[in-house]
Amino acid sequence: MPSHEDKVRVVETYIAAFAKGDPEAVVALFAEDATVEDPVGSPARHGRDAIRAFYVASMATGAKLTLEGPVRTAADYAAFAFSVTLNYGGEKRVDVIDTFRFDDAGKVIEMRAYFGPANMQGF
Repeated sequence: MPSHEDKVRVVETYIAAFAKGDPEAVVALFAEDATVEDPVGSPARHGRDAIRAFYVASMATGAKLTLEGPVRTAADYAAFAFSVTLNYGGEKRVDVIDTFRFDDAGKVIEMRAYFGPANMQGF
């Protein structure tokens, strides 16, 4: 199982990839058969091809992520609060908590994003 430091490094790489607009750097963090449910309650994307398409579209919006506090880890999970800033038709902000579940190799096997209309400002 990856260490706390390993999980934090994955989260930091994820945030940095958005800053660079690099979906391939994000996809490399995921296991081949991983799932992404963003937001929770929406259909999950399964596998790297679907995950790549999701992140290409997400990054095309110009979204920038900022960590809002420390990464929390327990067992095979990491949870982290962050804000997403978008700038189209004025500045928009979404406050999100993501969870990553890791396999023994340190790859993300499940990502879930928690946010809803009450967490969206400027829309």
